Order: sequence, then structure tokens, then C-alpha cells
Amino acid sequence: MIKLGLLLLVLPLFVLMGVYFWELNDVRACQLDGGHWDYIESACRDTPQPFVSWLERSPLLVNGSMLLSMVGLVMCTVGLYVKRAK
Repeated sequence: MIKLGLLLLVLPLFVLMGVYFWELNDVRACQLDGGHWDYIESACRDTPQPFVSWLERSPLLVNGSMLLSMVGLVMCTVGLYVKRAK
């Protein structure tokens, strides 16, 4: 139970960070080229665009991964609390 809990605790966070930094790379490339990033369309534009939070654009990804991490934390806690049968 502890191994599965640790996997559920850590893996969703790495997925979130990977997707976030992938998009950040595109945003930086757009800004270095002198453009403005359109967060809704995920495209580089010539005119300034409003900022749209990642939570508003991908609520299922963000909330789902945080929920999986919490399930992993509970599984780790239960796994450490319960004695193993010998």
C-alpha cells in the first residue's frame, strides 16, 4: 500500500510540472520573438492578450492530479499506521 501511495503522491505532481513547463517553453519562445501569448488558443499573437489561469483552462487536469496526490498521501499514511501481518 505504501508503494502505490507514494506513486500516487508523486507521479501526478511530475505530470503537472511537465505539462506546465512545456507550455512555459512555448510562452517564453513567443515573448522572445516579440509576440504576446494567447493562453486560450495556445498561439502567439501580435497584440496583447489577457492572462487566463491554468486552473481555468484545465480544471480537470489540475484538480484531478491534486485529488490523486491526496489519495496517495492517505494511502501512505494508512500504510505506515497499520501493522503488517507476519
